[in-house]
Amino acid sequence: MPITESFPKTQKGGTSKEYYELLKRATNGDSAAQTAVIERNLGLVHAAARRFAGRGIEYDDLYQAGCMGLVKAVLGFDLSRGVQFSTYAVPVIMGEMRRLFRDDGPIKVSRTLKEQSLKAVRTREKLSLKLGREPTIGEISSELGMDPAETAQALEACAAPVSLTVDEDGEDIQADIPVESGEDALVDRLMLKDALGHLDVKDRQLIILRYFQNKTQSQTAEILHMTQVQVSRREKKILKALKIKLSE
Repeated sequence: MPITESFPKTQKGGTSKEYYELLKRATNGDSAAQTAVIERNLGLVHAAARRFAGRGIEYDDLYQAGCMGLVKAVLGFDLSRGVQFSTYAVPVIMGEMRRLFRDDGPIKVSRTLKEQSLKAVRTREKLSLKLGREPTIGEISSELGMDPAETAQALEACAAPVSLTVDEDGEDIQADIPVESGEDALVDRLMLKDALGHLDVKDRQLIILRYFQNKTQSQTAEILHMTQVQVSRREKKILKALKIKLSE
């Protein structure tokens, strides 16, 4: 199911229809319209830059690279394909930022994420002893006073919150996940959607059940007709693959 976002009724003083006309002029080579589209979407650049901040590249450098990507997106956008501009632009913006990491070496994990990860792991261990079972992401996040999505990211240092739809038979079911608002949420959705798109259906459902629906490994095993040990081993393998994909 493709991810799309609706234009707001007003966007920096303009209606959805006015924004569409602006995009139309921009794709037809109107330089003033192109500049206006770029200015309206600088928030996407900031949102993408925040996703890579603290990994060894200065924020200003990330932002500059993202702006180059935004310009490329404006010049390469095709209205006739029926895709929202921001949905098209985010991968282009992030592609320019990833160039910096390819040039400068491996991405580093931020100190903040390391600290959050340590706290989350300790809390999970404490709750496991207290409850006599593996705690859910929801229980751990409640104990930490953190958002469930942030807790999942801290535990595995990989996944960002998104909204996805899939079930074990390949049919669509809605998985509602708490996300940030605005540009940050869009960037997160597109990043993880792309990463999960490389998994098979059963692996995607395993991640949805464990991290987005807060199912325990035992509950996940029952739903997927696996053993708890199989779920545990498979989950670790999937998360390792996602970490690599999201760091590319």
